[in-house]
Amino acid sequence: MTRLHLFDLDGTLMRGSAAAVEISRQLGVSAEIAELERDFLLRGLAPDEFAVRARELWGQLTEAQVEAAFEGAPWLAGIEEVWADIRSRGEYCAVISLSPDFFVERLLAWGAHAAHGSRWPAVPFLEPVERAGILNAAAKVKIADRLCEKFGLLRSDCVAYGDSMSDAEIFAAVPLSVAVNADHHVSEIAVLAYQGGDLREAYELVRSSR
Repeated sequence: MTRLHLFDLDGTLMRGSAAAVEISRQLGVSAEIAELERDFLLRGLAPDEFAVRARELWGQLTEAQVEAAFEGAPWLAGIEEVWADIRSRGEYCAVISLSPDFFVERLLAWGAHAAHGSRWPAVPFLEPVERAGILNAAAKVKIADRLCEKFGLLRSDCVAYGDSMSDAEIFAAVPLSVAVNADHHVSEIAVLAYQGGDLREAYELVRSSR
């Protein structure tokens, strides 16, 4: 049986942090992004508004700082090994994240078949964020459907890995879901749950569930 493994990034592949947090650390605006994160998680700030405000904070962002943020992020252990195993089995793996595409797409080098993030202007920024290009929870399901079509699969062939409310819709859309270091928004609806720092262990739960 061929599967499509769909991974969230913030809080899932990256434990206890997010792309926006790591980028902001490079720019010395951690307190400001923390307030935006609270607005998003607790006060209903829309993803597109979050992006517009983050763009204001990151006006001086350089490619070198993006690279440093990516390299210094608290990634789970074993990501490349898991994706290599998925590929060796003739299965597919993809990342779908609300975070900026210029960060998310770096995961293609680690072995993902596809990596989809919110559409941002190129770094260094010369243009504003276009709200229409910013993903939300519903967009994750639409992208998953497009990937299924591309790979000749169905939703019933998908496994979703996530940690928070932005993953709730895709968890509801696929038959197998894995809450990874998750909050209550998805831990209560996930089929499987993992707490820890090694993606290989979460992946083994999926392998064992066949």
